[in-house]
Amino acid sequence: MNDQFEWSVLWSGQSGQWLLSGLLTTLRLSALAWVLAAILGVAAGALRTAPVRPLRILATAYVEFFRNVPLLVWMFFWYFGVPPLLPRPAQDWLFAHGAEFWAAVCALGVYHGARMSEVIRSGIRAIPRTQLEAAVATGLTTLQAYRLVILPIALRLIVPPATSESLNLLKNSSVALTISVAELTFQTRQIETYTARAIEALTAGTLIYLGLCVSIATVMGWVERRVAIPGLIAPGR
Repeated sequence: MNDQFEWSVLWSGQSGQWLLSGLLTTLRLSALAWVLAAILGVAAGALRTAPVRPLRILATAYVEFFRNVPLLVWMFFWYFGVPPLLPRPAQDWLFAHGAEFWAAVCALGVYHGARMSEVIRSGIRAIPRTQLEAAVATGLTTLQAYRLVILPIALRLIVPPATSESLNLLKNSSVALTISVAELTFQTRQIETYTARAIEALTAGTLIYLGLCVSIATVMGWVERRVAIPGLIAPGR
């Protein structure tokens, strides 16, 4: 086999525009899904440690259901199953504003929200119970104690595992190509189709994902050192 690599295909024609468009779509999709996952994760993680049993059961049901459903199935559900359940005006608006993109946002956000909640719960469990008792003893309600004392500490404790989960969300955004979201993997496949240069196209996509993940991990490593709590978190070197 005698094949010459032609890296120029990545910036000739429309290939460069496709890669840039795919990168921007991936970042937008991942950012919106991460916000949704963070909100759901914090809420479910806190509820799973709440003293009210019905709330714990509700949060546990959410986590166990979505944590054990494959992401691809959940992606298809949001794209093919949810729109027909909506009122006709909502369907028309959705399909006029990128139904596949918003389906991917919801699928990723809800799926990773369940996984993020376990990270939050582990952070809360790592805090001595005396912290909650001391907060309540000062006159705070349980809700206020969670909001003002427990969660701020837990969020500082879980930076490393939350970083890993955030990177997983970014990488799992590639599954959105299955419902025709023109994200980075979709665009690299499109370059491969039009140029017949699979190695060059997929190598470019791999390197872009690698650069994104390493950059995020580096930034979050800095954040981890900045928010380290003396006596609870060992400072990184």
